[in-house]
Amino acid sequence: MNRFALTRGVMLVVLTVLVILGALVDAASVKILAGAVGAAYVVMVFPLVRWSRRAFVILAAGMSGAALLWRADGTALVADALISAGFILAFFVALSTLRTAAGSSASIRHCGLYLATRTPAKRYVALAAGGHLFSLVLNYGSISLLGTIVEQAETGPDGKILNAVRLRRMLLAIQRGFASTLCWSPLSFSMAVGSTLVAGGSWGGTVGYGLPTAVLLILLGWGLDAAFKPPRPPNAPPPPAPVGSVAALKPLAVLLVAIVFGTAAFCAVTGLAVIVAVTAVVPTVSVAWIAVQTLSPPAPAPRPAAGAAAAEVARRCGDFLAREVDSYRGEMVLLYMAGFIGKLGAGLAEPLVSAHVIDLSAMPAWAVLAVLACGMPVLGQVGMHPILAASLLVPLLPAPEAVGLPPGVVVTAMAFGWSLSAVSSPFTATVLLIGVFGRVSALAVGLRWNGLFLAVAAAVGVAWLLALAALG
Repeated sequence: MNRFALTRGVMLVVLTVLVILGALVDAASVKILAGAVGAAYVVMVFPLVRWSRRAFVILAAGMSGAALLWRADGTALVADALISAGFILAFFVALSTLRTAAGSSASIRHCGLYLATRTPAKRYVALAAGGHLFSLVLNYGSISLLGTIVEQAETGPDGKILNAVRLRRMLLAIQRGFASTLCWSPLSFSMAVGSTLVAGGSWGGTVGYGLPTAVLLILLGWGLDAAFKPPRPPNAPPPPAPVGSVAALKPLAVLLVAIVFGTAAFCAVTGLAVIVAVTAVVPTVSVAWIAVQTLSPPAPAPRPAAGAAAAEVARRCGDFLAREVDSYRGEMVLLYMAGFIGKLGAGLAEPLVSAHVIDLSAMPAWAVLAVLACGMPVLGQVGMHPILAASLLVPLLPAPEAVGLPPGVVVTAMAFGWSLSAVSSPFTATVLLIGVFGRVSALAVGLRWNGLFLAVAAAVGVAWLLALAALG
C-alpha cells in the first residue's frame, strides 16, 4: 500500500470530519482549518496532476496574493474562500464513498442490466429515469456503470459497435437522466453550491421547484428522442432480450430510503442544513453497505465470521483511502480550486459592483433567470467549470428579493443552467465519459448529439422558470 497516497487519503478524512464538526459547533476557525487541510492536500498532489489543473492552482495563488497585498479585508476574503473550497472537497469525498460501495454490489449491477435491456418503446424512459435514480447514489459513477453495461450490450465479438444509433440513444438517456438530478438532488454539487451562493437559498426551499424541473428535462429529452428518432440501420441486429424484473430495483430503493431517513434524522437532531447532513450521513451508509455486502456474499460463498468480516471492511476502507480516492486527485484539485477561485473572485469583484462599475442591479427578473439558465452552458463551452461559473455569476446578479423572485426559483435557474452545461460542455466529466462509450469526441457529444436538446431546453426552461416564479 502506498503510504504517501494513504496519508493523502487520511488528510481528506480529516478535512471531512472538520467540515462536519465546524458546522456542528458553528466555529469559523474549524471551518478555516478544514479548508487549510484541503489546501495542503492540493499542494501535495500538485506535481501529480495535469497542467490544466495546475493552472488553476497558480491562478488561485496569484489571486490570494493580490487580495492579501491590496485589500484591507484580504485575509477575510481568503478565509471565506478556504471555507467554501473545503466544504466542496469534503462533499465530493463523502459522495465518493457511496460510489465505491456501489461498485462492488452485484445487485446494483443487476439493476443496471435490467434498465439497459428494456424494450425499445420503454428503453429511453427506463434509462433516463434509472440514470436519474442511479445518479442520486453514484453521481458520475452512474454514467460509468450504466454506460459500461449498454456499451457491452452493443459490442460484437470483433469489438465493433453492433448498432451505433441505438447505443447513442441509450447513452444520451443515461446522460440526461444524470443531468436532471442537478435540478434538485441534495447529493448534487449544484444544490450544495447554490444554497450557499444565493441569498436565502436552501435545499428545502428549492426542491419544490427543482423536482418538477427535473421531470421536465427527462420528458423533454424523451420527446425529442421519439420525435427525431433516426432510422434503424439496415441489417442491424435486434436489441438484447430483457433481463430481470422490476424487483431488480429493490436494492436501489432500499439504499435511497436509508440515505433519506438518515439525512432527515441528522437534520432533526442537529438542526443543520441538508447538504451538511448528507456529507455526514453518506459515508456512514457506505461503510454499512460494505459491511452488509461482506456479511452476505453471493451464493455459494459461505458467510464469513464476524472477525473476518470486520477485517475485510477495514481492508476495503483502507483501499479506498490509499487507492480509489487518490485516483480522483485531478478532479478533486479542479473542484477545490473552482470553489476557491469562485468565492475569492466574487469577493474581489464586490467593490466594482458597489461602485456600479459592474452594475446589474437594474436587471428585470426574467433576465436574471435567463442569465443563469443560459449563461452557465455558454461559459461551459469555453471551459469554465459550473462551480466557477456559478460562483462568478451569482454574486454579480441582484439578490432574489430585490427583483421579486423566490430564492428557490433562482437556485433552480442556476441548477438548470448547470444541467445544460453538464450535457453540452466538452470539458465536463459527463460529456467526456459519454464520448468514450460512444467512441466519438467530446465536442461531438456536446454539440452534435445534444445541440438540439440544448437549444430547445434553454428556450423551454426560461419560460418554465418564469412560470415557476409567477406561481411562487
